[in-house]
Amino acid sequence: MQIRAARPADLAGLVQLETQCFQGDRLSRRQFRYMLSRAQATLLVAVDEATATSASPPLLGYVLVLFNRATSVARLYSLAVDAAARRRGVGGALVAAAERATWDAGRAYLRLEIRRDNIASQRLFEGLRYRRFGVLSDYYDDHMEALRYKKQLSPHAAQPPARVPFYEQTLDFTCGPSSLMMAMHALDPAVTLDRRLELRIWREATTVFMTSGHGGCGPVGLALAAHARGFRAEVYVNDRGVPLINSVRSPEKKEVMRLVHEDMLEEAAGAGIPMIYGTLALDALASRFAAGAVPLVLISSYRIYAEKFPHWVVVTGFDQGFVFVHDLFVDYAQGESPLDSMNMPIPQAEFRRMARYGRAGLQAVVLVSLPVAAATAGGGA
Repeated sequence: MQIRAARPADLAGLVQLETQCFQGDRLSRRQFRYMLSRAQATLLVAVDEATATSASPPLLGYVLVLFNRATSVARLYSLAVDAAARRRGVGGALVAAAERATWDAGRAYLRLEIRRDNIASQRLFEGLRYRRFGVLSDYYDDHMEALRYKKQLSPHAAQPPARVPFYEQTLDFTCGPSSLMMAMHALDPAVTLDRRLELRIWREATTVFMTSGHGGCGPVGLALAAHARGFRAEVYVNDRGVPLINSVRSPEKKEVMRLVHEDMLEEAAGAGIPMIYGTLALDALASRFAAGAVPLVLISSYRIYAEKFPHWVVVTGFDQGFVFVHDLFVDYAQGESPLDSMNMPIPQAEFRRMARYGRAGLQAVVLVSLPVAAATAGGGA
């Protein structure tokens, strides 16, 4: 058996395998062609060595892996083995090849979904040390559940602590409020995660960030919203100017942003919210997290979504190689689920590049924690 990258001459064989192996949720010829041409996918096929040199040899099986995010998680999207080639180790060999391709692509985790009634696949992946970690109801065309599996490929990556809950932003411009809600709930489970609170915080914390449409929330506004609810907040920002004021061209909008920002700074000073004009190194951020604070970090979405807009994420853990974050945005158009946005492992070097926005390289962090008295009485977060 030989495993190699799929090529256009394999299209007919791929479609034949798909038709034979799956009753529904099939990839079409057009979709296979797209997967062959996209840079963020790896499509591997297994062929018999006796026919490997022919232009279009019969396929024993294929495996498809998607790399659609700037994180260390890849998704094993599909695995198919010809009925006549089963029990010959083809499936295991394809998965091993997929893991090598995943590691070579700089990903440390591989995730996949398996139908609840597909016992053979469950046994295969469990035998290959994949761990079940979730269930998606009504996932397939026939409403069958999907079991979620994952495997850690890096010997150094560790799982983050199960401390910060997940709340998906419901609007394009509410990543900041949703981030703050998760941080507050991690510190105080009595905080209710719902849309009413999401919109209320947005009203309190918003500034004019976008060229058009609704504004987003800046670090000072989020800190004020946290303070108003009894939490301690600290702001780290590397620029004393108005955050992201160059994102708009209109002089009138610039003036509004300046006035809102100045008013928020006065309010923050009156509330005793620390404003530190500088950067917070990653090791210092990890230390503060370990001490009980939950960091909200402003990133550039370009390295994840290839679109340039400011985006808040919540840090959920650290290890020696990765920073784990909850990303509030779930890219359903790419076939993702909320589980794909939870505890996303990002290499530390990549996170440093990501945690800045715009040509000026704006860096902003809001640390949310319990008040000193509450933390002492309760033993910390």
